[in-house]
Amino acid sequence: MKTVATVAALRAAISGYRAAGETVGFVPTMGALHAGHLTLVRAAKRECTRAVASIFVNPKQFGPNEDLARYPRDLEGDSKKLQEAGCDLLFAPTPDEMYPEGFSTTIHVAGVSEGMEGARRPGHFDGVATVVARLFALVGPDLAVFGAKDAQQAAVVKRLVTDIGFPLRLLVHDTVREPDGLALSSRNQYLTPEERAVAPGLFRALLAGHLVHELGEKDAATILRAVRKGLEAVPAFRVDALDLVDAESMQPVTTIDRPVLLAVAAFLGKTRLIDNIRFGPARRA
Repeated sequence: MKTVATVAALRAAISGYRAAGETVGFVPTMGALHAGHLTLVRAAKRECTRAVASIFVNPKQFGPNEDLARYPRDLEGDSKKLQEAGCDLLFAPTPDEMYPEGFSTTIHVAGVSEGMEGARRPGHFDGVATVVARLFALVGPDLAVFGAKDAQQAAVVKRLVTDIGFPLRLLVHDTVREPDGLALSSRNQYLTPEERAVAPGLFRALLAGHLVHELGEKDAATILRAVRKGLEAVPAFRVDALDLVDAESMQPVTTIDRPVLLAVAAFLGKTRLIDNIRFGPARRA
């Protein structure tokens, strides 16, 4: 695997792939890689002849009181994992390389970015959309792969790709979980052993809501109450957000009459965990 840190070197490597008639699958990350990230890389490699990943802790998507400074970083360890997963090229730029002097563009994706996490973390999805658009422009992939755990982010990127007209296919891969159900996340390493032991309760609470629907309940408020009850069964959780929204528009629903996203964010100690599941009847043609 080759690692490059500059836009010029990235473009040279991509040009070499194109000259050889190869296709490029791209996985953007912020590093601190786990098995979920590597699953995305393997998916890119299956779909394309070359798999390219980026590692960049994007300052534009962190709020003033968030964990930018302490976000885990392990470029050496991440590089080994990527190589073992079959990655061909790693782009690991500095902030100055990604946002050179004079950089003054911010991309706002209206609608899907404005509720849920977008409302609770002002500017977050502007930072996501801006860095993703820049990476797409630099890499020019045939395929981009994202994870379903960050469901609203995936919706923002889907809207971005459609509206700007990026000539690529977007693949959103299912959430990868530990055997006990905990969604894999770079922030899981913040958890103490005691917190890690109860963390799967987040997923179990979502499943409780899904079960209520499977038993015939269509009222969103009733389903949300079932989820909250499940969360309250783990006193260590401090619930930050609980949403039941249209799976495409990310707008709240009152009745389950279409595909929906049930999403939760909760603190365990100082660590904020997120998770979601999808269910509901297929959208009518």
